[in-house]
Amino acid sequence: MKLYYSPGACSLASHITLREVGATFDLEKVDVKQKRTERDADFWAINPKGYVPALALDSGEVLTEGAAILQYIADQHPQAGLAPANGGLERARLQEQLNFVAAELHKAFSPLFNPAASESEKTAANERVGQKLDVVEKQLSDGRSFLLGEDFSVADAYLFVVAGWTKHLGIALDNWPRVAAFQQRIGARESVQTAMKAEGLAA
Repeated sequence: MKLYYSPGACSLASHITLREVGATFDLEKVDVKQKRTERDADFWAINPKGYVPALALDSGEVLTEGAAILQYIADQHPQAGLAPANGGLERARLQEQLNFVAAELHKAFSPLFNPAASESEKTAANERVGQKLDVVEKQLSDGRSFLLGEDFSVADAYLFVVAGWTKHLGIALDNWPRVAAFQQRIGARESVQTAMKAEGLAA
């Protein structure tokens, strides 16, 4: 397998998950602006959507979309326990969490990474990010260690990466102490430390 990634992007969640399950894989960095890989391949030809992550399988197939990749990795390594079995309520709960991070929290950050966004757009985006973090804070208010309870899952890897963008953007987590504690807890995992180091990121 080969993971096409951009340092610190949402592809980091897939990278962390590959480390968690102990998979054998290669990494290839993508310049998402130029749409070229570090080996000068045309990324459009690899993923016509033009964004990371993309996971090239040994079969020659290429899987895209973070939530799909995360679940695929987990299902290929069930012994790691990163996703409940398909068909039950707990798996639906996992998908519920993944969809929230992807469609709500991740999307809320987008204007903050857009150089062309106006100040009013950025202000509105900051408010939306805060509202989504409020939801996560409330979820964690029952004392659970992870999104699904006491077991680490691929949803936690995804949330860790997206919520971690607050640090890059200078958004303090003072108003979301449980989210802050979650970030510290996930950030201490060996898989996270190893993946971040491999991407040249400060752990």
